[in-house]
Amino acid sequence: MSDHHVAITEYETREELAQALADRTADALRSAISDGGAATLAVSGGSTPKLYFQKLSLAELDWESVTVTLVDERWVPESSERSNARLVKQNLLQNEAHAASFVPLYTGAATPEEGIHEVAERVADMSGPITVAILGMGDDGHTASFFPGGDRLAYAIDPTSHLLVSPMRAEAAGEPRITLTLPVLLAATMLVLHVEGEGKKTVLETALAGKDATEMPIRAVVAHSPHPLQIVWAP
Repeated sequence: MSDHHVAITEYETREELAQALADRTADALRSAISDGGAATLAVSGGSTPKLYFQKLSLAELDWESVTVTLVDERWVPESSERSNARLVKQNLLQNEAHAASFVPLYTGAATPEEGIHEVAERVADMSGPITVAILGMGDDGHTASFFPGGDRLAYAIDPTSHLLVSPMRAEAAGEPRITLTLPVLLAATMLVLHVEGEGKKTVLETALAGKDATEMPIRAVVAHSPHPLQIVWAP
C-alpha cells in the first residue's frame, strides 16, 4: 500500500482540526445543495467527533435540505449512553443544524439481522451518494463497524458488494452493530478519516505499512478509495 493513497493534514490543536473540518463539511454540503437541492452527511460515533459536531452545528447553511445519518451504530436504543444517534442529537443536531433531518440505523427490532431490511430501505431512500462521510478509527484499526474478526467483515468490506448495510458482531464491538458497507462509504463525494492523538497516529502508520485488511480493516478503505484518502489528525 503506497503513501500516495492518502493525503494527511495535520493540525496543531484539536480545536483547529474541529473548526477546519466543520468548515470543509459545510462547504461540501452547501455545494451539493446548490447543485442538486439536497445533501447527506454520514458521521461516526465515539468521543473524537464531539467538538467537530459542536462546531458544525453552528454553520450557516440550508440545514432543512440536509439529511444526517450514521456510518455505523450499536444495536441499542437512543436511551442508551452507547447510542451513536444519541451522541449526534446531543452534539450535532443543535443550533443551526437542528433543522436537519436524521435517519437512524437502529430500528428497534430485536437484532440487527431482523432489522436489516428496514435499515437498507432507509439508506436507499436517501437520494444519491452520500455527500460527506466522516470516519473514525479504533486502536485495532477498525473503522465504521469493520472489526477484525467480525462475523461479516468479508461482506462489509467487499468493494464489489451491492449491499448498503451489514450487521456486524465481533468480540471488540461489544454490542451487535449495523454498518454502512465499504462501497457506500467510498461513493461519498467527500470522505475523511478523522483521527486524534499520538496513539492513533501510531496505529495509522502501522495500518499504512501493511496490506491485510482483515487484520486492520481501515486498510480496505485506503486500498479501494478511488482518490487518495483524506486524513485529518491533531495531537
